[in-house]
Amino acid sequence: MLDSTQAQAPRGHGAWWRAATIACLLVIAIAIATGVSMFEQFKAQIHHLQTQLQSTAQIRFVAVLLDDSQAPAMLITLAPKEAALQIQRLNDVTEGRADSMQLWALAANGQPRSLGILTSTGKTLRLPVNDKALVDVSQLAISVENKDETTQRSQPSLPYLFKGAVVQKAL
Repeated sequence: MLDSTQAQAPRGHGAWWRAATIACLLVIAIAIATGVSMFEQFKAQIHHLQTQLQSTAQIRFVAVLLDDSQAPAMLITLAPKEAALQIQRLNDVTEGRADSMQLWALAANGQPRSLGILTSTGKTLRLPVNDKALVDVSQLAISVENKDETTQRSQPSLPYLFKGAVVQKAL
C-alpha cells in the first residue's frame, strides 16, 4: 500500500504552468489586438495620403519666359486637372493703356497658335486652356497687341516681348 504522501503530485508545479499559460495567452491576445490596431492605422494613413495626393495639383508643363536681357519675366504652369494655365508675373512689366498681351504656343513646325489674351494686370492669373494645348509645343511666347481689337489675332506682332521653352514634367 502506498502512502498518501507519496501518491499526491506536487501542487506547486501544476499551478505555475497554469499561470504561465494564462499569462502567455494574455500576451498573445494583446499582441494580436495591437497588430490589428496598427494595421487599421496604416490603412487609414494610406487612405489619407492617397486623398491628399489626388487633391494636390499635378503640374505637367512648366515654362519660364525670358525677356530680351534673358531675365525671368513669366512663370507658366499647366495642371491638367485644372484645365487652365497658371501665369505668374516675375517682373514689373505691364501693358500700356492701348496694349494687351497675348500668349502664343510655338509648335515645332514654327506656326504660332494663340492660347489667349492676358486680361489681368495682377501678379497671377489663370488662362483657360485644353489639357492637350501644350502637347506638341516647344516654346511659349508673349506678344504685345493692340487692345482695340476685340478678338484674338491669328498672327503675333513681332518681336515677342517674352519667350521661353516648355518643359514637360514627368508625373
